[in-house]
Amino acid sequence: MEILIVEDEAEIAQLIQLYLEKEGFSCRICRDGITALQVFPEQKPDLVILDLMIPGLDGLEVCARIRQRPGAKDPYILMLTAKGEEIDRIIGLSTGADDYLVKPFSPRELVARVRALLRRTLRQGGQTQTYRTQHFLIDIEQRTASRFMDGVTEGAIGGAIGSDRAEALDLTTLEFELLATFMSYPGRAWNRTQLIDKLWGSNFFGDERVVDTHVARLRKKIEPDPANPTFIKTVIGVGYKFEDQAQA
Repeated sequence: MEILIVEDEAEIAQLIQLYLEKEGFSCRICRDGITALQVFPEQKPDLVILDLMIPGLDGLEVCARIRQRPGAKDPYILMLTAKGEEIDRIIGLSTGADDYLVKPFSPRELVARVRALLRRTLRQGGQTQTYRTQHFLIDIEQRTASRFMDGVTEGAIGGAIGSDRAEALDLTTLEFELLATFMSYPGRAWNRTQLIDKLWGSNFFGDERVVDTHVARLRKKIEPDPANPTFIKTVIGVGYKFEDQAQA
């Protein structure tokens, strides 16, 4: 798998590269944000290790621009920073980072986090399910998701994808997996720990509030009014649940 390391401190960048290449990953190093954005579409990395404080464009801006690229490969992003304050973690996660590691860090811990992030993709291997609800259809194997503006009526599934009533959803990898998880159990209430285990696995490192960030981003893409969600409901004291009538 391809990993892009965006780190302006040469010794740290080379140390990260050394440990990751020992694990069989292919790595490329960039020393500033502008170069990273130029290299990104060429390399199409599976994961980006992104320092927060880098020249040119800082890590937050680079992260946000990667997430905004339409049709680009959507990588996992592990953000590095010397800052350990909670507000910095929250800002980093809100721009689309998947995990957060504070300097100084153990190279072995970094490798473990990289493997935990990339395991999300591997956990999907071999699945061929298609989930259908009244307003949504998601195909795990094809990695496609669609929303039906008028809902899905009986007998209309086969032709609805190509009709004017169907809208393809442009979801990031994590948003797709989150929606698939919700649609696999309509009406089930999920707490943050359960969603983390489902999406990240048991080796998750980070703040549980990353779940809230990704739920908010998904709501913006599927809800008619994200401030008053119709489909992804907040269950007070528990977490979230997805409400939409399942289709056989």
